[in-house]
Amino acid sequence: MSGAQGRLTLWMIEIFAAIAETRAISGAAKRVGASPSAVSQQLSKLEDGVGVILVDRAARPLRLTPQGEIFLRRAQVILDEAALARSELLGRDLSHLTRVRLGMIEDFDADVTPRLLTDMSCELRACQFLLETGPSHRLLTGLAERSLDMVVAADSAAPIEGLEIHPLLSEPFIAVVPLVAGKPVATSAQALREVPFIQYTQRHHMGRQIAAHLARQDFVLSPRFEMDSYHAILSMVAEGAGWSILTPLGLLRAHRFEARVGVIPLPIAPFARAMSLWALRGGLGDMPAQTAARLRPILTDLIVGPALQRMPWLGEGLVVLGADGKAID
Repeated sequence: MSGAQGRLTLWMIEIFAAIAETRAISGAAKRVGASPSAVSQQLSKLEDGVGVILVDRAARPLRLTPQGEIFLRRAQVILDEAALARSELLGRDLSHLTRVRLGMIEDFDADVTPRLLTDMSCELRACQFLLETGPSHRLLTGLAERSLDMVVAADSAAPIEGLEIHPLLSEPFIAVVPLVAGKPVATSAQALREVPFIQYTQRHHMGRQIAAHLARQDFVLSPRFEMDSYHAILSMVAEGAGWSILTPLGLLRAHRFEARVGVIPLPIAPFARAMSLWALRGGLGDMPAQTAARLRPILTDLIVGPALQRMPWLGEGLVVLGADGKAID
């Protein structure tokens, strides 16, 4: 440590915040899109610049020194102000944007995500797109921890402060049941009680939503299987191992099983989940609202149209939502 104060950069501060969040050089490197050696070098330059040790490198996982804890509070303020300045400067002109870290729910990874990225890349020719796909809870955590700039995810059970939300889609839950001689093995709530139930995992918010709704309707079941894969669930339904509750998106994602399972309205009170685009408030100017507007016709073409053709009885249950949260005609 030279002890001589030097010049600090926003890049150094962003890297320090990433180290503080991940508690690892490798984790910070992945978060900011740099090599571990570059991250370590920038941390050393930052510590030289402020004249104190900020991170205890000998600890596993890494931990901040008392001085590092103090600096982190100021670093977060600096990054917030930088994001606000970036937003004000960008306004509606996104042509100079160089990097966007986008998170997309797994349900969209086959069709919607490629279409969206293709459209965005044609307009933002100088921009690098860093894509992460995964379950909603993981994407929203990444957004809250600033490893992602915006995400498309199912609405969360708990509100997250500091985010802007742009509604996209509302989809009802449906029942998928085995077929016998080409017809659903059961369609009523009472008859389905006699068929083994395959639960979408309660480790995810959607699974907890389903379990909570069943409890509210006094339709508590004892799942024989609990799984986190649409393909695995629908494969087992197709083989006659049981029935499940999913969404139209789940069925479309595992479309190779469509012809081998029965799809019926939920035989208890209906309920739905919503999809939205979430972003750090003010961090990307008008880009989140523009991206949501770009996504809505894509969802109409690739999700709502095919689903209603397969399941016309969904009616107004499956709808694209406008910026006001109301269904688009």
